[in-house]
Amino acid sequence: MVEGILYVLYAGLVISSVGSIFFSFKSRRSLDPIVRGKSSAKMNIFMGAMLIILALIQMFMYSGSTVRVVVGALFMVLGAFNIFAGIRNLSIFARHEAK
Repeated sequence: MVEGILYVLYAGLVISSVGSIFFSFKSRRSLDPIVRGKSSAKMNIFMGAMLIILALIQMFMYSGSTVRVVVGALFMVLGAFNIFAGIRNLSIFARHEAK
């Protein structure tokens, strides 16, 4: 059961890493500021998902020492903040694009 969850988490980690890298390159190469902002926002969302998945992998894979719990909680908080900031920025740039 735990191995199946870990395989799903590893697949999610690979997908979120690839998405983060893709939108990072897209954001850096774009000349249009709206496209650059939307790509950066999507990169933040993927990076937040990656951090949360890393925290979940750490919780499922290893026993709960104090340092691991603190690092896992820190990754979850940073990941949640990245997802929230990415969604907020994406909505802001989508409104600018509509004008």
